[in-house]
Amino acid sequence: MRALLQRVASAKVVVEGKTVAAIGRGLVILLGVGHADSEAEAAFLAEKIAGLRIFEDQQGKTNLSIQDVGGQALVVSQFTLYADTRKGRRPSFTDAAPPEQAAPLVERFAALLAGQGVPTQTGVFGAHMLVEIHNDGPVTIWLEK
Repeated sequence: MRALLQRVASAKVVVEGKTVAAIGRGLVILLGVGHADSEAEAAFLAEKIAGLRIFEDQQGKTNLSIQDVGGQALVVSQFTLYADTRKGRRPSFTDAAPPEQAAPLVERFAALLAGQGVPTQTGVFGAHMLVEIHNDGPVTIWLEK
């Protein structure tokens, strides 16, 4: 499982002209699921992300977690995190889990993150989404389990 975190001032997801999710201060989590992933990887990443100290304290140091600042999370499924570009010019996505495996794990990850006390919303799995991200910092972090 791969996650690309972006610390945001705000973010939203629009599908077919309608806002389906929106958050204020927090994290946008672009989440990719691989063939070998299970609930164990989802649980590990949810716990790691909830406690990851990437928000600034009063002294401007990154000492606070999303839990500490009362932030929100927006989880967006992103199979393209498994793009293999080693050959040719067209990425291969064969390492990404099929939708019937990935969709429940994305939902489970979001539920586990919410269970850590982080208000969590999601995009729409498999939909063409417009994701508006107001990256704060910018801070972008790659995690993999």
